[in-house]
Amino acid sequence: MSDYIGLDVSLEDTHLCVVDGLGAVTARAVARTDPDDLAKVIRDLAPKVKTVVLETGGQSAWLQQGLEARGIPAVILDARQAKKALSGRLNKTDSNDAEGLAQLARTGWYREVLAKRPETRRIRAVLMARELLVRQRRDLSSQVRGLLRGFGLAVGRIGHAGFEARVRELAQAEPALLAALEPLLAVRRVLDRQLDALTRQLGAIARASDEARRLMTVPSVGVMTALGFITAIDQPHRFARSADVGAYLGLTSRRYQSGQVDWSGRISKQGDSLARSLLYEAANVLMTRVKRWTRQKAWAVRLAGRRGGAKARVALARKLAVMLHRIWVDGTTFNWANEPA
Repeated sequence: MSDYIGLDVSLEDTHLCVVDGLGAVTARAVARTDPDDLAKVIRDLAPKVKTVVLETGGQSAWLQQGLEARGIPAVILDARQAKKALSGRLNKTDSNDAEGLAQLARTGWYREVLAKRPETRRIRAVLMARELLVRQRRDLSSQVRGLLRGFGLAVGRIGHAGFEARVRELAQAEPALLAALEPLLAVRRVLDRQLDALTRQLGAIARASDEARRLMTVPSVGVMTALGFITAIDQPHRFARSADVGAYLGLTSRRYQSGQVDWSGRISKQGDSLARSLLYEAANVLMTRVKRWTRQKAWAVRLAGRRGGAKARVALARKLAVMLHRIWVDGTTFNWANEPA
């Protein structure tokens, strides 16, 4: 009889539960969160294990690939689905969660999640680091504006390069305020330098990638959007249809149907939030800054006249996702010759 194992992973320790083909619990254990330790415990508890499941999380890809490399058939399942399936249990403990995951593995009632390749995760780490610094710089600039506003001083609309000079100019009227702003401006300069370094690093990665260079032939798609899309999809051939990419990135509408009720709501916003936001920004750039017309831009502009700009940009972002996937799979580039004048 086959055995199934559920892993409830935490930062230091992982709870294991083994169930047989009939659902009876045959063993429980706790091991250090490390592929070597987990593989040893799994071999001792269930030498002929059929499936080992763990939820999506920060360490899931590392653990799954480590177990696979050691001959353990490990699968990652969607944490949202697992949460709903386990919510009916009376008591929530790590041990009970491990048992619930093992039962999901036995029944096969789960959605498998693909573990991204190590090289993809490395690029993703650089992208996320840059995104974090962008948010910190934006928050810091907002704090500086807020401090000045308390004294009736407004920075106004000004470019990134001239921000610090404008702040110093305004702060001359309040010398004591400049002493408070100086440390914030110094931190902002450090953020600028590190952001420039990460941006150059990502640019070098994109230039070395044939896929990224081809995706960047699409109008409004730059280095960040191309790499964000590549790291979100990772393996394009796992999608049978390019149209499925929009749903995968959370750019399709939710639907609820029960009895006589049937409605579609806002987009689901499931999946990769970074890739989704980058595609939305690319759609906005295509509609507002790219001067040359494409079929996609013309379609979005017409849609904006009927449904509003925000919905048009979301719809255009979905079209861009489908187009980028098709270009990636076919090995082609964007062809301006097929676009209207």
